[in-house]
Amino acid sequence: MNKYMQEARAMRASIDSITADMPDEKAIENTVLFKQWNGNGVNYTAGERISYNGVLYSVLHSHTSQPDWNPEVAVSLFAKVLAPDPDKPQPWEKPDSTNPYNKGDKVIWADGEIYESLIDGNVWSPEEYPAGWKKVES
Repeated sequence: MNKYMQEARAMRASIDSITADMPDEKAIENTVLFKQWNGNGVNYTAGERISYNGVLYSVLHSHTSQPDWNPEVAVSLFAKVLAPDPDKPQPWEKPDSTNPYNKGDKVIWADGEIYESLIDGNVWSPEEYPAGWKKVES
């Protein structure tokens, strides 16, 4: 193995160590630091975060990858990381059952208003289930 490959592997190990405990809201801002999804027999561990098409995903179940199990298709294996920041609400995104909004999470709804989730496990929009949200700011 050449010197450059050794240095690159050492850097990758260092980056993996740094990102392992990075909070989701920071991880989303630094998606480029995470390993890219690879469908060629890579072993993924539950809880690991990976990047695919510029989006950060969390591995839900340990598995060995295959080409047709990418994060956009294999929703039972991956969940898009949504990290509501109470100080900086983001536009509402339809979550999967694996990454719902929780009580206290704030989002910007289509009308530009900020809503706070009143329940844990919230996968509905303020329009679909108004009782699950309250308007908190304009």
